[in-house]
Amino acid sequence: MGPPVDPVPAGDLQPKSADVVIVGGGIIGVSAALFLARKGISVVVCEKGHVAGEQSSRNWGWCRRMGRDPRELPLIVEAMKIWGGIEELVGEDVGFRRTGILYLCQDESDVEHHSDWLKSAGDYGLDTRMIEGRALADLMPGAQKTFRAALHTPSDGRAEPQKAAPAIARAAQRVGARILLRCAVREIETEGGRVSGVVTENGPIRAGTVVVAAGAWSSTLCRSLGIRLPQLAVRSSVMRTGPVEGGPDGAAWTEGFAYRKRLDGGYTIANGMISYHHVSPDSFRYFADFLPILSREWRSIGLRFGDILGGPFGLSPKLEGEGSVYERNRTLDPAPAVAPLERARANMEKVFPALKGVPTLQRWAGFIDATPDAVPVISPVNSLPGLVIATGFSGHGFGIGPAAGRLAADLVTGKTPLVDPTAFRYERFIDGTKHRPTTGV
Repeated sequence: MGPPVDPVPAGDLQPKSADVVIVGGGIIGVSAALFLARKGISVVVCEKGHVAGEQSSRNWGWCRRMGRDPRELPLIVEAMKIWGGIEELVGEDVGFRRTGILYLCQDESDVEHHSDWLKSAGDYGLDTRMIEGRALADLMPGAQKTFRAALHTPSDGRAEPQKAAPAIARAAQRVGARILLRCAVREIETEGGRVSGVVTENGPIRAGTVVVAAGAWSSTLCRSLGIRLPQLAVRSSVMRTGPVEGGPDGAAWTEGFAYRKRLDGGYTIANGMISYHHVSPDSFRYFADFLPILSREWRSIGLRFGDILGGPFGLSPKLEGEGSVYERNRTLDPAPAVAPLERARANMEKVFPALKGVPTLQRWAGFIDATPDAVPVISPVNSLPGLVIATGFSGHGFGIGPAAGRLAADLVTGKTPLVDPTAFRYERFIDGTKHRPTTGV
């Protein structure tokens, strides 16, 4: 079972038309809905399950600028501004705290690696610094191990994934957005070479614009339109503990474990060194696209073989008499990888003995929507006017989510975008610009 997620009211009956339909009720989709509705645009979010049912509630809960691809830095800077005012924006406390994040260095090679990122970040590095000695020890109370150094960003922070997207969704509802739950979009309709609406399990909705923010499902939905979106699902596992007396207040990553302090006093713990890809037809469709990144990261990706043809990402999105694949998979709830989680916890206990004896309350997993260059697509599709894609956040979409939704809303309305969207173009996977950094970074 996934973590308990704050509820969102089911909303109104399905309308016959809207200005914009958003497919997916994760943090990207509901953020886009909020910013569109605030402009008086009629917007409907169609979610096949419940808000934040999949990766938006199953992530680590980090809100970080540190360590990001340079192409994402302008957008995460804007996202951190939104997080800083999130309580005023949505009218609720979603747990955002600027408690800082550490990338702990075991040796000189780690120091060099993280120092290289700091150099590449340039002006976007802001308050990120390499620290060591007493300055580092003060941020890790109770630690029984001395690390060589750490890359530290005090202004980075944490929030509660099970609270954030639902609170944004409720705020969107209050300003006029309709959020339809258990309402799967079976297909996107077109007329005259452009988007004309969607067909849900409850019938059609006419709309001039459709935003696909469907996470791991986005590639399947786009393929039904003849749109080739290279994206694969990667399973990542997390655990949470009961409250811990003492210990560090922020979040950190090092070889062997990663953690985040929770509002309830416990820790979210993960093993950041291993994730799993479940082989599906998409694995073969997009093998060439992902080969460069797989050749670099093969040690951290485990392959799993199961129901290759009939699984959630199998051959056909439809089966006669059974509804669509989206209805048959209301909420992707994969089994967590227990052994790597237990190793992560054991590694953390060696550093923080206060964790010993604290109960593990829950383990869960989720599917990350990964692109070949690990940078999201936030973009209109030139070949199909009216279609906007916001997906492929590659395991770092939660922190950037509010600004990604804002950028998607800007692209829908034609307003001057929050940041230059060039780095997030869909067409980079067609014209070969996918590895080109954003101008000026």
